[in-house]
Amino acid sequence: MILVSACLLGLSCRYDGRAWPEPALQEPVVRGKALRCCPEVLGGLGVPRAPAEIVGGNGEDVLEGQARVVNVQGQDVTREFLRGAQAALRLARRWGIKRAILKSHSPPCGTRHIYDGTFCGQLREGRGVTAALLRREGIEVWNEEEWKDDR
Repeated sequence: MILVSACLLGLSCRYDGRAWPEPALQEPVVRGKALRCCPEVLGGLGVPRAPAEIVGGNGEDVLEGQARVVNVQGQDVTREFLRGAQAALRLARRWGIKRAILKSHSPPCGTRHIYDGTFCGQLREGRGVTAALLRREGIEVWNEEEWKDDR
């Protein structure tokens, strides 16, 4: 069983109310081997919602209380991102999940790069909040491109 970002499985849960379906991930769903998860929704954020980025660090820094997640309107949504990451971890533990495929670049799910907190479309190295927590807890995390390359 793998944990997969719900937007990659066609669920319209992105900040803009859209999905980002990844056709190659449909096969594990059909076989009952994938569990959908949207940390932002699990954390209590609605769809659609204002885009958010990590300011002052990366997901590891958010977990340590040294950075925060802020939306484009200036609202601090760190609590919701932390709540969503914890909910994703609980799901993974409940189902014995050891691997996750998460949406690249997003503030909860980015596995290698995230947006830099300026809302200018610039990327920097780092993980999102959920990706950082899952990895900290021993769960392998990949994004949709890495997973394709590793198959």
